[in-house]
Amino acid sequence: MTAPLFSIVTPVYAPPLDVLADTVASVLAQECQDWEWILVDDCSPDPGVLALLREHAGRDPRIKVVARETNGHIVKASNDGIDVATGEFVVLLDHDDLLTPDALARNAAAIEAEDDVDYLYSDEDKVAADGTFYDAFLKPDWSPERLRGQMYTSHLSVIRTELLRRVGGFREGYDGSQDHDLVLRVTEQARSIVHIPEILYHWRVVPGSAAADAHAKPYAWIAGRQAVQDHMDRLGLAADVDFGPHPGMYRLERRLDPALKVSLIIPTIGKGSMIWGLHQVFVVEAVRTVMAKTRHQNFEIVVVYDPPTPQAVLDELADLAGDRLVLVEFDEPFNYSRKMNIGALRASGDRFVLLNDDVSIRSESWLEDLVGPLDEPDVGMTGAKLYFSSDTIQHAGHAYNRGHYKHPYMGAPGSSPGHFGDLVVNRETSGVTAACAAMRRDTYFEVGGFTETLPLNFNDVDLCYKVRHHGLRIVWVATCELFHFESRTRKRIVEAWEKSRTVSRWGVPANDRYMREAPGPAKDGDEQPGTRDPRSMPVHAVAPSTGRRVLRRIKQTLTVQA
Repeated sequence: MTAPLFSIVTPVYAPPLDVLADTVASVLAQECQDWEWILVDDCSPDPGVLALLREHAGRDPRIKVVARETNGHIVKASNDGIDVATGEFVVLLDHDDLLTPDALARNAAAIEAEDDVDYLYSDEDKVAADGTFYDAFLKPDWSPERLRGQMYTSHLSVIRTELLRRVGGFREGYDGSQDHDLVLRVTEQARSIVHIPEILYHWRVVPGSAAADAHAKPYAWIAGRQAVQDHMDRLGLAADVDFGPHPGMYRLERRLDPALKVSLIIPTIGKGSMIWGLHQVFVVEAVRTVMAKTRHQNFEIVVVYDPPTPQAVLDELADLAGDRLVLVEFDEPFNYSRKMNIGALRASGDRFVLLNDDVSIRSESWLEDLVGPLDEPDVGMTGAKLYFSSDTIQHAGHAYNRGHYKHPYMGAPGSSPGHFGDLVVNRETSGVTAACAAMRRDTYFEVGGFTETLPLNFNDVDLCYKVRHHGLRIVWVATCELFHFESRTRKRIVEAWEKSRTVSRWGVPANDRYMREAPGPAKDGDEQPGTRDPRSMPVHAVAPSTGRRVLRRIKQTLTVQA
């Protein structure tokens, strides 16, 4: 294998000398030797910093030192390094962090495997002052919706130099979120984006850094919001960007064209149950909350009902929805998939919202948030964040992984942010439940709607597979929130043939691209996203381990090369 030349770019300003020495050692310990390292001293007040850099440059001709005469901050210093880079790819490394010895080698292998790749990122963890590695971030594969909600790719970022220069490098005015702004612009134009699912970068935790405290740099949060807004504006996507629930996270407030008609398709038999101490008819509660909390006015409600539905229920629906209501009688043996397909045929909207009757709208902008992402042609389906009546998580996206169909986070506290924001940031997923999902009209019919040979379970899993088979993204929307009082009108029974039929159509689920777990046994209730056995949150974090041995090894490399 012939590795490309990597240009490692590191802006340097006043790091502790021992910390800087560790960073130097981690670069010198690289298994891949095809690199140059451009260290830009941003006028550090301690002359020992520049002296140390020049000392190492004198020992290794691959190390280049740029000494700025004035302090220009991270953007100017980084651009100075990019200007003198001669490598095919630029590797971004902070002056106090550590690369794993195989970091460049793993990137070289990924580039050889996919020669049109323009951007690569990998997993990361943090390293404490005592050398302990912790807080492993096992990232999803390329998730453009998630990148709008948080800078999740971050370390280690490797960018094709030609593209990096074409987009203009780092931009001034985005200090603190300059990487987020850059990667948004890079990925807008990148031909191929590769995620290496291995920890190749250790982010050092020092007092005052964002690694130690997300609140340490409030200006970075402000700059990040502007970066995401710029990105949405460049793409012509109608959304206002606001601050998310935690520092470094952002919320997209989608806007819908008033001319866009949305059809809500709801199957029902008109039953009810006790909810929060009161007997409620499910479909009536669903329609009541739709009417009360939907701001977008151009919508219809298509209710597909079985004949046992009481006339009083149909009359109440008419009172609530008026001329928005479209009633469709379904006089056949129960088949959820067929009911939804018939509802779709009667719907007249440009967008379909697939909605169970046993839901209650929770968030005010639910429809805009759910339907808005479908303005992007490569988004084929969206899904909502659903809660049990106990305020615990019922649905946060499907994960098809390790031979099972899973509901990650089912039963987790509703207030939990999840693993690095899984539960509060919009993101791509393997699938979503049809209890609340949205699709473009043309996409629904292009993929064939629901498969009617799956009348009860796995029909939404199958639908998601069909959407992805057409090369379309599925987006789970954290800000579209509903309660889901599931399975209160009938007992949920999952038959073995339902899973077998799904496997025969799509194969055994192997490695989920968007929701990664540490190895562990499968749990009861994981077989079918429609089952209702709560499970604990998946284990994502890697147990802390000491890094002293690694630091000793890379320091020994430095000593030998000296």
